[in-house]
Amino acid sequence: MNAIVELHVRRPARRTGKVFLVGAGPGDPDLLTLRAARLLAHADVVVYDHLVGEGVLDLIAPGAQRIYVGKHSGEHALPQHEINALLVRLAREGREVIRLKGGDPFVFGRGGEELQVLAAQRIEFEAVPGITAACAVASYAGIPLTHRDHAQACVFVTGHLKDGSCHLDWPALARPRQTVVIYMGLAALAEICRQLIAHGLPACTPAAVVQRGTTVEQQVVSATLADLEQRVAAAGLRAPCLIVVGEVVRLRDELDWFDALRASALPQAALEEALSG
Repeated sequence: MNAIVELHVRRPARRTGKVFLVGAGPGDPDLLTLRAARLLAHADVVVYDHLVGEGVLDLIAPGAQRIYVGKHSGEHALPQHEINALLVRLAREGREVIRLKGGDPFVFGRGGEELQVLAAQRIEFEAVPGITAACAVASYAGIPLTHRDHAQACVFVTGHLKDGSCHLDWPALARPRQTVVIYMGLAALAEICRQLIAHGLPACTPAAVVQRGTTVEQQVVSATLADLEQRVAAAGLRAPCLIVVGEVVRLRDELDWFDALRASALPQAALEEALSG
């Protein structure tokens, strides 16, 4: 009698993928890190936000899946908890995932929140920093964030808290000899200016709002805390914008290299070529 031999073949377990939390920088693709560019060129799937520049998206591998999860002006393609679940699912499918965020993902980008979820689910991850908007946008606006004669400290804050309010530490922000950079504060601009004056900053303190900084659509409105909101409204600025408050804004007239380049006789194509080096 022939024995029945039962073979048990162990199938290799599906390899768990990895999530790369990547900062896309402020908009200009030339400001992307080399590490980020190399990862985008070999991605399986890219989960990207609203503020990622088109030039950066052009660097994504042709065969990679693209998933838009952006948030802007109260409109969310996916709620945050669904984004978290998406990253976990894609990694568990064995895919290498780029989670692409504008600026630096650890500066008001919820990068830390997303990595906490991955860590709890034992998903491998890596963080790739990007140039945050405060540094890049101020540079392109000709505003040094620190200067020995004007500002020995620099503070980054968000003008839009988790509950939608704008309740900030106004006494700390109104200290002299520092630069305050406010992300996502355009809708609360009038309140920001009012509170800073009420807590001790002179109404004549220089301030600026920069729209779409580092791109060819950059627009800057410079004024004082007393009239910034009115001038921004008259100029019709729209998000995304960054607010810079402090004496360093006075240096813009002297250091505004970007607008000077755009004001030259270069046509649009030549301007873009000059900016790309």
